[in-house]
Amino acid sequence: MRSVLEVMKKACRITFLVLALCAGPALAWAQSAPTPSREEVQSARDQVRKDPNLGGTRQSQTLRFKDMDDWKPKPSKSEPPPMWLVGMARWIADAGRLVIWALGAVAVALFLVGLRHWIRVRAEVASVKTLKLPSHVRELDIRPESLPDQIGATARDCWLRGEHHAALSLLYRGALSRLVHDHAVPIRAASTEGECVQLAARRLSQDRSAFFARLVSAWQLTVYGARMPESDSVLALCADFDTHLGSSAKPPTPEAAK
Repeated sequence: MRSVLEVMKKACRITFLVLALCAGPALAWAQSAPTPSREEVQSARDQVRKDPNLGGTRQSQTLRFKDMDDWKPKPSKSEPPPMWLVGMARWIADAGRLVIWALGAVAVALFLVGLRHWIRVRAEVASVKTLKLPSHVRELDIRPESLPDQIGATARDCWLRGEHHAALSLLYRGALSRLVHDHAVPIRAASTEGECVQLAARRLSQDRSAFFARLVSAWQLTVYGARMPESDSVLALCADFDTHLGSSAKPPTPEAAK
């Protein structure tokens, strides 16, 4: 083992000596070689540029994909809008928001009012359907079979024959019968004349409810005032009866004109 190490050491020494002997002349030549001047270097560069194989410049074109940064819009250097324009835009936005809220509130209110009216009408119709319809209102018979087909014409004949109380009674109880059976007005057996007028106003149109109110006034004048209305007003009620309160085809009975 020691002999091997000694051999390696001797080989390293010999190598260093050889390198030192070779490097000595090279260093001496480099130190003794003359340094070129600036003019010589410039002259050598000009000669190289004059060579057609080495000098000159060349241009070439190549295709490449465009970078994503080139597609981005470049920021403009425009001036900011004036403050009055910004304020106006904000005011318009706030006003539009308030208008939208106001319209929404109005729509909700209208919906609630319509829903309330619909519920009330449905409740009245349901009450009329579930409860038994009255056959008499106080002492007056309002059954359809107890009335003639043409109530207005029959009452007019009674009035012209001088049967004034019978004519007004036929008009009033005929009107109550039509309101209960044909128009679903929730009139009860104990309803007064004023209550009947109020109930009819809720279910009938304005012209029909006004006609019924005039008829009730003529009836009250006869029953409670002990005097007859004018003949022209009664004949007008007879002529307009079937127009305003419709008609129902029921077979007449001997009790129709009572």
